Amino acid sequence: MKRVLVTGMSGTGKSTLLAELADRGYWTVDTDYGGYVESVAGESLWVDARVDELLSVDDPRGVLFVQGTVRNQVTFYPRFDHVVLLSAPEELIVERLRSRTTNSFGRSAHELAAVLDDLAQVEPLLRAAASVEVVTTMPVAQVADAVLAHVGLT
Repeated sequence: MKRVLVTGMSGTGKSTLLAELADRGYWTVDTDYGGYVESVAGESLWVDARVDELLSVDDPRGVLFVQGTVRNQVTFYPRFDHVVLLSAPEELIVERLRSRTTNSFGRSAHELAAVLDDLAQVEPLLRAAASVEVVTTMPVAQVADAVLAHVGLT
């Protein structure tokens, strides 16, 4: 079974991509929900046992897309067949964060500053570990097509 991590900064379209992939019949898990993340000293981290359990499933659908961006995800990189980095220009990320209706994260000045700091500090680390980077300035259907092509599902 293929396991694909979809990662990137807030506002790059991870949740939107997962919804598109789910609509196409793929198994998707957004680790922002469902008890996969815990706060440790004010930092969101994956709960190792929960993520280990998820990645241990051998599902007949043949592929699992997992969304998340946390510091300890690197521990699980060997368990993923692909690490897909979604990215977008800073001005587009800011626009998306200010206008999205499904999640309020990034609207406050403090949260936006944290996202922009992560864009400068964390995104280069994600880029170095990614098997592919997809810039999400195109419609989500095209982003999904690019990701599926990369992981050999088209």
